[in-house]
Amino acid sequence: MSLFVDIRKKLKGFSLNVSFETNGDYLGVLGSSGSGKSMTLKCIAGIETPDEGLIILNGKVLFDSKKKINLKPQERNIGYLFQNYALFPNMTVEKNIGIGLKGSKYEKNRKINEIIEAFHLQGLEKKYPRQLSGGQQQRVALARCIIYKPDVLMLDEPFSALDTYLKEKLQTEVLELLRLYKGEVLMVTHSRDEAYRFCENIVVIEKGSSILIGNTKETFKNPKLKKVAILTGCKNISKCRVISKNKVYILDWDITLELEKEIEEDIKYIGIRAHNFEIVKNGDEQNIIECKINKIVEDVFEYNIIFENKSSKLQGENKTILYKVKKDEWNKIDNKENLYLKISEDKLLFLK
Repeated sequence: MSLFVDIRKKLKGFSLNVSFETNGDYLGVLGSSGSGKSMTLKCIAGIETPDEGLIILNGKVLFDSKKKINLKPQERNIGYLFQNYALFPNMTVEKNIGIGLKGSKYEKNRKINEIIEAFHLQGLEKKYPRQLSGGQQQRVALARCIIYKPDVLMLDEPFSALDTYLKEKLQTEVLELLRLYKGEVLMVTHSRDEAYRFCENIVVIEKGSSILIGNTKETFKNPKLKKVAILTGCKNISKCRVISKNKVYILDWDITLELEKEIEEDIKYIGIRAHNFEIVKNGDEQNIIECKINKIVEDVFEYNIIFENKSSKLQGENKTILYKVKKDEWNKIDNKENLYLKISEDKLLFLK
């Protein structure tokens, strides 16, 4: 299984310029709203036409601007789960699933009944979309995609319409259901949690351009680019100045870090995730910040500690830093007025 995409298309406000290749693993297309993620899927599906480029699925050319090849959507064998599921409101569940199926009436009914059982939709066959919950509608739409055995299955923000409780429950269900499908899977999302949970690899799209493609877990561990670090949820990012091979000054936090590893000269930013500080008893070690706490915001299971470097003379909003700590860990600290946090070298993100 493989999908090759290298396309360009001028749009209002920006140009789409996306290039990536898959190898059969689930691929997440991660980016902020309006970055061009859904447009990329529509070009692959044949709903939209790129201005130029090439799209090849399992060796079959779907689009080639130079050779003037542009297969119709129905010729591409692509399953597309739309954001709003796009079920036909005047059709029952079984008719929605089976619409367009070819073969004898017996064969079509057999396939529909098999997938209804696999997707736990028994008892809903005669119901209409308006009579279904959001999760049931999603399962019907997914069953309709998979029954045709497409070469690639594309999911466009599949959980965006669901509330938080339903979302987590359905993500687990959908992961199970996708095991029934053996082809390529592309999932568009702006949720880093969904990308991390579902996708082996991700391509990051920013303002119409694919700026990074790589293994999902490795990308979260080492995003390399400031834009990617932000999309993967890093809250603490500051401009920096490389002083020497082993020393870097963090401008916004007014602290110099001394490191064992060599720092690349072209590093422009330093990031650290909010959970990755370490509480220490005093400031005697290297790379310690003595904290001046500005605000504590309580969440269900943790506290958000908003602080700044106590010894800094800098002014401005960018100097604040976010530390997320579990409640039981925070409650163990006796002297919260004199809080010292260590920045471990292995937790730093070096960004360009």
